[in-house]
Amino acid sequence: MRKFQVNVNGKAYEVEVEELGAGASMSPVAMAAPVAAAPAVAAPVVAAPASVGAGEKVVAPMPGKIVAVKVSVGQEVKEGDLVAVLEAMKMENEIFASASGKITSIVKQVGDAVEGNDVIVTIA
Repeated sequence: MRKFQVNVNGKAYEVEVEELGAGASMSPVAMAAPVAAAPAVAAPVVAAPASVGAGEKVVAPMPGKIVAVKVSVGQEVKEGDLVAVLEAMKMENEIFASASGKITSIVKQVGDAVEGNDVIVTIA
């Protein structure tokens, strides 16, 4: 038997380990101190995604992060109006309304990561 000190999550445990020779069968490891179970970690709380409203969808042209949303639900916009700013590859890209109408939903908020073709806002 050989004794070792093992550190687990900052707590020291003394263990005894039996060294096996060639062809020997394994036996349980004797422990001088009980091993404490790792503390449970709570799952992160994730907000439910916003629902996509009716109408024309304004989508992200590339992956990135939303750094500004320039419209609000119910606001009237014209085709070509600025609706959001997307940061991708250290550059800010302006996202414009693809149709005229009223904003029916804002799906992505400031700080949200988006992939290409993710809906940012909808216009009806």
